[in-house]
Amino acid sequence: MGSRWKGKGAQVKALADPISEIVSQLQYSLISSNSIGLLSGMSVLLKADAELTDLLNRACFGRPRVTSEKNEQWFQLSMEEAFYLQYSLKCIKVVDHNDTELNNDELWKHMTSKKETFPILSKAFSHLRSKNWVTRSGSQYGVDFVAYRHHLLWYILNMLCSFYQHKMVMQMVA
Repeated sequence: MGSRWKGKGAQVKALADPISEIVSQLQYSLISSNSIGLLSGMSVLLKADAELTDLLNRACFGRPRVTSEKNEQWFQLSMEEAFYLQYSLKCIKVVDHNDTELNNDELWKHMTSKKETFPILSKAFSHLRSKNWVTRSGSQYGVDFVAYRHHLLWYILNMLCSFYQHKMVMQMVA
């Protein structure tokens, strides 16, 4: 299957600013700012300044949440995104409602207690992200994830990912 770019110039733009480089910049920025995510039910909230907001959007991590503060933005990270940023990239720390930092094991236990499918979703998310695929929630398509080979602004949806009885089913989009 050939590449599926969105419009003229999309390939040039995507290749000039690869996801791998954006994620590296995000990782450096999160480490430099000693970023802390706040555990909130089935997600993690992350405070971001203008630079970090830009990097999170370009790297396709989290969803911005509207606030009344001008120079601050909050991002809602999925459990898979938060765990990937803490465990795999080692660039955020997650704290609970008591401001107690959760180590990787504690975070894992919390997330598996909240979401039975977390272990397999986390593994799939981590695998796809480590290959520089962009993953987003697939709820609007009735699947667990959707995956893009490049940034979703420049590339047409590539893959739908669902998990049945701990087996991953991936369907390439024609």
